[in-house]
Amino acid sequence: MKTTLAALKKGQKAVITEFNIDAIPLKLLEMGCLPGNMVELIQIAPLGDPIYINVNDSHLAIRRETAVEIDVEMITD
Repeated sequence: MKTTLAALKKGQKAVITEFNIDAIPLKLLEMGCLPGNMVELIQIAPLGDPIYINVNDSHLAIRRETAVEIDVEMITD
């Protein structure tokens, strides 16, 4: 099931499929937010922004506006 990173619920895992290269900061690409990598939503901040993800064993905080630009495919258990 295809969706965006911003639509994941806490604890859900997905694989990054594609993203808008112009909307993603270079630092996220360097940290492993690349197509084919698995990502897990760890936590959502109390007001809903930012979200905390685990990608390549790195915990990252990203803004929801950036997460909307990252397309993922859900991993079902």
